This record gives sequence, C-alpha cells and structure tokens, in this order.
Amino acid sequence: MSRPHGIPLPSAHRSSDHSNKSVTAYDDDEQGQPRPREGAQQPTKAERVRTLVEYNASVFLTLPGARDHGPGSWEPAARTVAPDGDVVLLVPWDSPTARAAAYAQDDDLTCVMEITDISPVAVRQRVRGRAWLAGWLTAARGEDRDHCIELLAERHPVGAVLESDGEQPAWIPVRLEVGEISLDDLWGAGCVDPERLAGAQPDPIARHETDLLQHLHSAHADQVRTLCTLLGGRPGTDPAELRDVAPLALDRFGLRVRLTGADGGLLDARLDFPEPVEDIAGLRQAMHTLFAAALG
Repeated sequence: MSRPHGIPLPSAHRSSDHSNKSVTAYDDDEQGQPRPREGAQQPTKAERVRTLVEYNASVFLTLPGARDHGPGSWEPAARTVAPDGDVVLLVPWDSPTARAAAYAQDDDLTCVMEITDISPVAVRQRVRGRAWLAGWLTAARGEDRDHCIELLAERHPVGAVLESDGEQPAWIPVRLEVGEISLDDLWGAGCVDPERLAGAQPDPIARHETDLLQHLHSAHADQVRTLCTLLGGRPGTDPAELRDVAPLALDRFGLRVRLTGADGGLLDARLDFPEPVEDIAGLRQAMHTLFAAALG
C-alpha cells in the first residue's frame, strides 16, 4: 500500500559528543547534552524508543490531517508495540483521535506521537529525552480490536479502564503504523529504522525504574553521594563540595547520577555495571557491587 510522504516529524536535536576514556562518561550542562563515551555499553536506539513507548514516559498525539475533528491531542491510557511493529494505543472513544481514526479513508490519517521522558526524581533539566513516531492511524475493529486489547493487557492493567456502564466502551484501541522515528535522549540523537522497533525489547529494568530511583533518592541519599568517590577525583566531583547528588536514570547497563555543585553547576556521571542485568535480583547485586567499590 502506498503511503503519503512528508509527515511532519520534528528533527532530532543534535549536540556535540564529549567523550572520555574512563569507565564513567560525564559532561557538564555548559557543554550541551551529556553523552556517553564511544564504545560504552548501551541500549540500541530501537530499544530506547521501545522502552519509551512501553513505560512511564508521557505521550502526546497530534493529528495534522484531522482538522475537522478538533485538535486531536490526547494522552492514551495505555500503549504497546505489536509484533508487526505497529504501536497500539488505548484512547477515549469520544476523543478527536478516536473519531478521526474511525472516519479515516484509505488508512491515510497521519499522526505524530511525541513521547517525553521526565526524571522521576526532581532535578534541574528534568527532561531526559524525547522521541517522535510519525505514521498513519487507523481504528482497530473486529478481531483486530480483540487482539489489540490482548496486547495492551500484557503490559498494562487495562481491564478496569475498559469497563463501561453503557453499550459504548469508554476507551477503544487504535493502531499507529510507524513510518518515521526520531530520538533525542541521554544517549544521543538521531533517527531509528521503524522496522527495528518490532524486534527490539524494552529495558528489563524500565518497569521498576521510577520506584527504584525514588527509593534511592529518599532512603539512600548518603550512599548515592559516596558513588562520587568512583569518579577519580575529577574537578567538581568531591562529595564534600557538592550541593546535591541525585540518581537520574537506571537501566540494565548502569546508573546515571546528576551532581549539583556549590555554584549550582550540573555534572552528569554514568556508572557502568560489571555486566548487564536482566532482573531485580541481578540489579540488586550490581548496585551492591557499586556501593561496595565506593566504600572500599
């Protein structure tokens, strides 16, 4: 099926890549978005996008072609990635998004989904990344509707959301066939091949990240501060001289912390795990190893 071109996808912001050769990648806020060193263990761009789609980050839909159906900007109640790479979204049945998808002709209703990832811990410059997925929106009907709901239920507790007192369900699934993807996050910026989205897996720690980071910040702030001893005495990393050290991001490869100096300047540090973790048990051991190294 032929598709229209020229979907209004925002360009990914690109900033300089400042790398260093040690086990920890870091940069300050005056030099632009901190980026990891070349060769660092990291998730692929497709994995990062899929993690953003599946978990925590906020979603904003824009329908450039739905001028007769209202603004078309709504927060879905749930979303996931189907085996074919489509993004499945659960939206209010009376929203402009649902109405526009229901009346779309020839599957040519363009849609841009903007995802914003915000740190669950209160820090300056709290936005950790953004992704834009542009494509074509259609309503899921019949067996496909049931299939989409099953896919959503695998990731989200959608049962209560789908309950309705009347004949019309309060929420309905729609599909976004993705044509273009752009990404700008703590790892870097660029475009992602949509065909790689289906085969990518979300980070196994992502579903727990918010709770874990908030717990580290509220219950283990002193221990998090000691991690600065692993930074090799670089300028601006002395724990005694820092105003704050906050856990910023956590994934299977390591922990990222944000340091606030006495003068208010920001410095990010990336602390790599000895090896990638696959579950909470592995994460617990990896964090124990980091803290033991900091104290030893």
